[in-house]
Order: sequence, then C-alpha cells, then structure tokens
Amino acid sequence: MSPSPSPRASHSHETNVEAHAKGPGLSYSKDATVGSFAMSPELFEKLYLTPKVPAASQGVKHFANPTPLGLMGFVISTFTFSMILMGWGGATGFSPVVGIFFFVGPILLLAGMLFEWIMGNFFTMMSMGLFAVFWLAFGMMQLPTLGLASGYSDGATSAPYNTVIALFLIVWGFAFLTFFVFSLKTNVIFAGIFFFAMIAVWILSGAYFKTASGDYTLATQLQTAGGALLFVVAILGWYIVVVIMSFEMRMGINFPLGDLSHLWPGNGAEIGDEEKQK
Repeated sequence: MSPSPSPRASHSHETNVEAHAKGPGLSYSKDATVGSFAMSPELFEKLYLTPKVPAASQGVKHFANPTPLGLMGFVISTFTFSMILMGWGGATGFSPVVGIFFFVGPILLLAGMLFEWIMGNFFTMMSMGLFAVFWLAFGMMQLPTLGLASGYSDGATSAPYNTVIALFLIVWGFAFLTFFVFSLKTNVIFAGIFFFAMIAVWILSGAYFKTASGDYTLATQLQTAGGALLFVVAILGWYIVVVIMSFEMRMGINFPLGDLSHLWPGNGAEIGDEEKQK
C-alpha cells in the first residue's frame, strides 16, 4: 500500500495551485509566505505609466499602486481650471476654487510622486512632480492677497505683467514638449496628455500676449481654445485613472491605452541583464 500524502504536504500543494492565477496581461504566482508578481512589461507600463526596469519592479511587491492617486488630483484640478477658462455658466476668476492649485492637485500629485520615487518609477515620478509645481506656480498668480500685479501701473491689465506670464507659459510648453517626447515610450493616452497640454499652454501664452497688446477679443478666444484643449487633457487623464482602477479592483474589463513600449528596441529588463553581465 502506498503511503498517503501528509496533510501538511497536501495543504502546501493546494495553496500553491490556488494561488497561481493568470489574467489578461498578468501572470503571477504566490507561495504561502511571500507574494511575488511576474508582470509583463506591457502591463507594468499600463499600470504605472513608466517602462519596466528591475528596480521599479521590486516595489510592486510591497506597495499599493500610487499612480491613480496622483492622476486623480491632476484631473480634478485640470477639469475645474479648463471649464473656468472656457467660461462655462459665466464662470470667471479662480479665487473661489484656489484650493485646486494648492491642495487638490499638488497634495495628491506630491504624495503620488513620493511613492513613485520610493518604488523606483522614474517617469511617473517626474511627471507628477512637473504637474505639481505647475499648479503651485499658477496658483500663486491667482492669490489677490499677494498683490503680484500691484507693482505695475495698470495692474493685471498692464502689458509688462501679461508679457511676463506669456513668457512663463512658453517655457512650460517646452517642458511639456520634452516630456511628450519621452512619453512616446509609454502609451498613446499618456503621450496625448503632454501633447495637448503643450499646445494648450502655448495658446494660453498667446492669450496673454494679446491681452498685453490690448486685443481682448482675440485674447478671450485664445483663452477659450486653451481651456478646451485642457479639457481634453483632463478627459485623457481621467480615462487612465479608470483603466488603472478597473484593473486594480479586478473589474474584469481590459481598457486599452495604446501601448507604445513595444515599438522601442530593448527594455529595462534587458538593460538590467546587460549591467549584470559587465
């Protein structure tokens, strides 16, 4: 008579079998004591918006995904900002919602940035840091108590004051252009955020230049156009949040982001292997 398997061995076998699962784009195994994920580069990029590298992959085992947290602050602020720029419902001025520049956007973005840094997710860390300081800087301009325009003879309508802001936005456009180039290694939606943000701030720069020259009609039209593009940016950001949260909550719905990482030769894992061989 062959010996029957011990209860302990049987339990260990069942644990390993039950803990092994496969889903769309995800394959992971988990033993009884230590959890570990073996995630494809495409899925990793989809969830964390950054190429998969060995250092970043280790953080998945220890931390919750912080990416949608930072993006949520970004999209709430951007939606609000864009609708006011377009003048929906006769809305003008940002004083009533100045909190989007200091609390909703920056706090969630900085929290997300910190944990992206801890997890080793380089590009999302950089992106959240960029958007956080953008909102903080723009928010400073909206605080009437600071009296930033008081040093100019005509106040906020003076040509030098508006020209300075226009130049500031031109620089931001080039910053978004830089990030757009590198985002082409992530996915279409994330790249679209930087592309439309770049065009939007350059259009808003034109609005400030026209305000400086006294052409208020064209300035208003450019402001509305810039707001419309930022509204598109907010929609794209919200879509990414929905995609990531639907996966993290195991909704069973696989929304596409338009992966671009497969178009680039090599990946982070291969770079890591090459470094080990040196």
